[in-house]
Amino acid sequence: MIATLALAGCGGKKAEAVAAEESASEVVVNFDADSAYSYVARQVAFGPRVPNTEAHRLCGEWLASELRRHGAEVTEQNAELKAFDGTILKAKNILGRYNPDADSRLLLLAHWDCRPWADQDPDPANHKTPVDGANDGASGVGVLLEIARQLKLKSPEKGVDILFVDAEDWGTEGSEESWAMGARYFVENPPIDGYLPDEAILLDMVGGKGAVFCREYFSEQAAPRLAQSLWGIAASRGYGDLFQNKFGGAVTDDHVQLIARGIPTVDIIEYHPEQESGFNPHWHTITDNMDNIDPVTLKAVGETVLHYSISNY
Repeated sequence: MIATLALAGCGGKKAEAVAAEESASEVVVNFDADSAYSYVARQVAFGPRVPNTEAHRLCGEWLASELRRHGAEVTEQNAELKAFDGTILKAKNILGRYNPDADSRLLLLAHWDCRPWADQDPDPANHKTPVDGANDGASGVGVLLEIARQLKLKSPEKGVDILFVDAEDWGTEGSEESWAMGARYFVENPPIDGYLPDEAILLDMVGGKGAVFCREYFSEQAAPRLAQSLWGIAASRGYGDLFQNKFGGAVTDDHVQLIARGIPTVDIIEYHPEQESGFNPHWHTITDNMDNIDPVTLKAVGETVLHYSISNY
């Protein structure tokens, strides 16, 4: 993904009032950060999950089996997608559904593929090396796998879907269409006839040490109520220092494809204004590994999203 715009200043929302409102409806949330961390580590252990590799194939099989183990109704969507450089990517989107008969549906998603090249690494010698993708990819998936484990125990009243989307990270600077190919394929070719969730939450780079999450521009335009609820929940649960109630950047990410389809979607993504990219300093480098994953960050994001998922919003 690429950051397309930097925004400054406060969003003008009343975070304390929102937090008080959310606190009035207490929900028991048992998100296990250690479990989420182990899910991140398990993905990294496969090696870089770059499309067309054995690590990618094996990890995809494991992700589908984990969703099934946690009680989801699983649909695997295979596609051959042509990348900007002409490479044909054998991509797989993996959708797990809870309470599939419910009319009201919330979609939670994260990309599970890795960047094929560490092109932002300070050492040019590493620019053709694939990244581990511990934060950029595996962290969001790890959080969602732990949420899946909790959903099996809690049986939500509304429908909750978990999507591991592929082929997000085989893009190039200057071509927004080259990113998020798996998400684009998913919305253009729904694996379930007529599938259209009411709203969606995207998790991207949600495990980094020292992470800060600001309100992303496209999310704010498309789903302000959802963003307000999420940031309010985070504040009410003591994570206001991570979920800062101000604008971040405008990011080309999987959520843009869902928004274009008319699905109100919020991207929870780490934001660092001091970085030229706006992203985590290890983004698209060989140091995007387990050394830079923090269970505290995973818990803040996972607890917030799980709270929303099992509440009647």
